[in-house]
Amino acid sequence: MKILVIEDDLEAAAYMTKAFREAGIVADHASDGESGLFMGTENAYDVMVVDRMLPRRDGLSVISELRKRGIDTPVLILSALGQVDDRVTGLRAGGDDYLPKPYAFSELLARIEVLGRRKGKPEQDMVYRVGDLELDRLSHEVKRAGKEILLQPREFRLLEYLMKNAGQVVTRTMLLENVWDYHFDPQTNVIDVHVSRLRSKIEKDFDRPLLKTVRGAGYMIKDEG
Repeated sequence: MKILVIEDDLEAAAYMTKAFREAGIVADHASDGESGLFMGTENAYDVMVVDRMLPRRDGLSVISELRKRGIDTPVLILSALGQVDDRVTGLRAGGDDYLPKPYAFSELLARIEVLGRRKGKPEQDMVYRVGDLELDRLSHEVKRAGKEILLQPREFRLLEYLMKNAGQVVTRTMLLENVWDYHFDPQTNVIDVHVSRLRSKIEKDFDRPLLKTVRGAGYMIKDEG
């Protein structure tokens, strides 16, 4: 994987690029918005990490201009501005994910890996399948082995996100941001409650489990049959 880091804090950028390289990821660095826009336009990257507050051209302007030029490389926005309105603004500017500072590098790396897998996958796929479990995004129907499963709206969104990332660990933070659309205490048991209900509905009376808890990491939906 090859990524571009657009970050004006040279110490932070050096830490990031070194850590990415140690993880086997090729990381280029641009220290201002104009340089980042040039590099992001002239080179092919799997993911870009963009700080919001940059000299010469701010991060959101960089992202908007990339999108205008038809560059659809997934972008993760890093920013000390972490309120809901800030995240919404960033995503509407063309960002694909938003991680407030300070952050844990392990989470940043996990998000980069998810965005990297997403690149090139057609978003127009309307049906997700994991084993004999099937989710239709248009009709909102869920079936397993041909049997219809009735889900509440939040349960449907939870399952949809898990199946979109089938075979990969989905962290609690990723679920909070992508299924619940906001930040709150990550220690809350709301995720556990919904996962438990969802697991009961999609696994009861069927011959093998699909939804797994990955201790200390998150959840994964996978067919090992």
